[in-house]
Amino acid sequence: MHLLYLDDSGSIANKNEEYFVLGGVSVPETSIYWLSNQIEKIAERVDPLNPRAVEFHASEIFSGRRSPWNRFSTKEDRIQVIKDVLLVLKKAYSDIVVFSCAIHKESFPNDDLMSKAFEDLSSRFDMYLHRISPPDKYEKGIIVLDKTTYENSLQELAKSFRMEGNRWGSRLKHIPEVPFFVDSKASRLTQLADHIAYAVFRRYNAGDLNYFNCIEDRFDRNAGVIHGLAHLQTVTPHCTCPACLTRS
Repeated sequence: MHLLYLDDSGSIANKNEEYFVLGGVSVPETSIYWLSNQIEKIAERVDPLNPRAVEFHASEIFSGRRSPWNRFSTKEDRIQVIKDVLLVLKKAYSDIVVFSCAIHKESFPNDDLMSKAFEDLSSRFDMYLHRISPPDKYEKGIIVLDKTTYENSLQELAKSFRMEGNRWGSRLKHIPEVPFFVDSKASRLTQLADHIAYAVFRRYNAGDLNYFNCIEDRFDRNAGVIHGLAHLQTVTPHCTCPACLTRS
């Protein structure tokens, strides 16, 4: 069983932001404890007396307005915390892979962007599970998201994809259940998904590669093509980002 933890970054309603991103990490069930523990060690450095009270949200860490991030002496120190969370993936086994979908909002003015991103990533996750399934085993996956107002709509959407197929006519054969929604305070891997979505958002919305460079080599890829990263847009025909370049 593989669990895909997802979170979003960027506001669909904010006209000052060009992109909306959904992203996260696929983790085999046997690696959940190890990866969570790596992030817990960072929390122990941030607050040795009460590490469980530390919740990693990249945008809050960056702004430094709330505790414990307002206790950091410099912005650079806070940025390093964001990078440290992302860099736990450097020590991870190769079967822990990253997925993300970055959507240029003005390219799809009439679309439900959350549903569009979820459809894209659920399809990519299903295809990934199909590709890694050995002949004698049918790999299964579950999608886990931070609690959101989209909970009911995404569960219905996933049910439709599984029973009737997505817009490409493919049914989700490897994802047997609707997505689960958890409180991010209780899940270190949902917090990691938050950081991944933030890293991709900063790369596309602000041209900031500081965080994206920490995870670029962890996106699902096969035969030289990056399958784990989608850049959905209609304004740049010859985009040279990693997602577009490997498919050109």
